[in-house]
Amino acid sequence: MTHSAAHDDASLSLTSRTDRGGYFIAALSGELGIASAPALREQLLSLLRAASHLIIDLSAVEHADASGLAALVGSGRRARLLGGSLRLAAPSPEVARVLSATGMNQQLDIFPTIRAAITGQPRLPEAIFPSATVLARGHRIDGVIAGTATQSAMPVIDLAAARAGQGSIS
Repeated sequence: MTHSAAHDDASLSLTSRTDRGGYFIAALSGELGIASAPALREQLLSLLRAASHLIIDLSAVEHADASGLAALVGSGRRARLLGGSLRLAAPSPEVARVLSATGMNQQLDIFPTIRAAITGQPRLPEAIFPSATVLARGHRIDGVIAGTATQSAMPVIDLAAARAGQGSIS
């Protein structure tokens, strides 16, 4: 069964099927954004009425923004209120970056594959989410920044030393 999750332009499509594990699987493809979020929210709520356990395959989602993530978070809350669950599976690299940058990877149940989402183990390891390394006071600090691992091109200025008249730049 295929549904369009956008009003005028089919920027996001949803294909759903049941699985022998008791989960309803919805595969999304396209752009998960402001144009498609309202229709997606309605479609997911409709699916949750039919099956309380829902897995959303994100492997074919090319782009996601805050509106799209809000539709997923709201659907997850609704699933829990109904005594069910919502799990995300196989996010594309772009979606993984957005989930990480927004902190949603801490709020949603995300799994590396559909099979892992069905079995519930293991959750997607934090290492899969990209982080960047930046320099601060001459020390490396790993932080969550959308993108790939980078190192600051700007020199690090030790403000304490500069105030003391030593003015060192590393």
